[in-house]
Amino acid sequence: MKKTSVTLIPLLTISLAATTFALTNTAQACTSLLYKDANGAPYAGRTMELPMELAYQVSYFPKGSGFTSKIKDHPDLSYQSKYPFIAITVPDPLDKTLKVSEGMNDQGLTFSLLAFASTKGPADTIKKTKSILAAIDLGAWTLSQFKNVSEVKAALKKQPVLVSALLPLGLMKTPFHYTLHDAQGQSVVIEFANGKQTIIDNPIGVMTNGPKFDWHMTNLNNYTFLNNIDQSKTTFHGVEFNQPDSGIATAGLPASNTSVGRFVRAVYYSQFAEKVDKPDAAMTTLAHIMNNFDRPRGVTMDERFKEEIANITAPEVAGHPLYTSEYTSWTALGDLRNLQFKIKPYSQLNYISFDLAKLAKEKQPKSIPLSQMPFNVNDVTDWFRKASAKNHQAW
Repeated sequence: MKKTSVTLIPLLTISLAATTFALTNTAQACTSLLYKDANGAPYAGRTMELPMELAYQVSYFPKGSGFTSKIKDHPDLSYQSKYPFIAITVPDPLDKTLKVSEGMNDQGLTFSLLAFASTKGPADTIKKTKSILAAIDLGAWTLSQFKNVSEVKAALKKQPVLVSALLPLGLMKTPFHYTLHDAQGQSVVIEFANGKQTIIDNPIGVMTNGPKFDWHMTNLNNYTFLNNIDQSKTTFHGVEFNQPDSGIATAGLPASNTSVGRFVRAVYYSQFAEKVDKPDAAMTTLAHIMNNFDRPRGVTMDERFKEEIANITAPEVAGHPLYTSEYTSWTALGDLRNLQFKIKPYSQLNYISFDLAKLAKEKQPKSIPLSQMPFNVNDVTDWFRKASAKNHQAW
């Protein structure tokens, strides 16, 4: 790595660059899935993996909150929220706003940002007088403006979206793709690849990282043998053999933490986990499903000095100073009809819960560091409402 790379980019900006760490590294590991209960009600789960902790905020934006999306050489796109939403956000030192990585609005629409190294958006051939939405702002735009996936799809046919840079000098194009679920159980994937934007219906509700979504769907043709019935007895040449334990049905699942392996496992667990009929039980089931994607530090490691700046700034693995490790920074769960949003960071075993109906009493945007949340209680809605607020435009 060239020494000039460090001096050209301010250290504050490097913290944002960490969000794009390992996007040339196949171990980057975010998983999003949709689970449906016995009544067909949808519940969304998602993990976030990186080799370091970012300045994650829990942010609430009431109806009427103002947002601005900026694209070079175009007028700013400014809008106000029609729907309130809660989100896990990261401060952007470039435009002093909060970027949404995960969130849910009061209509049960959810948004997830996931790493996608093959991002290549369309060229800017749009009139310079037209306002454009930056792809990194899709979270705030979709959650604040729309109540379901159908509305998002229709709006994206009219609203141009371009992939912008995360760093100065046009460096590091935002390498993400995006998935949304709604209270009707519909899902969609938004990808920027091969120089074009694609909006894809997602009938299975699962998304990980690269390759493209259609590749993952094609790959599922290799797993038609999967089912959840243990085949624990067979006969070879007249001799009977018995499996002495349960669980043989999962033997064909890919074991790695690669995006390909996690995609198949996410389809399996969301498909075959028990379909309970009560929302609380469904959220508990979803939490157990997401446990299968909870990644401890050190289970896989990457060499520290062969990757990007963000890798060098990541903490070393204990006992292995030349290596970093991706791990599950946090897991989020959402009950899309009862509007419950739960978060569990790496440092905790229990989830904290937010009730969007109660948060509707808030009239000003509020953002509190995730690290400052009181994890000794379950429902932190009242605590969050009373905690000191910071306007989301002040970052």
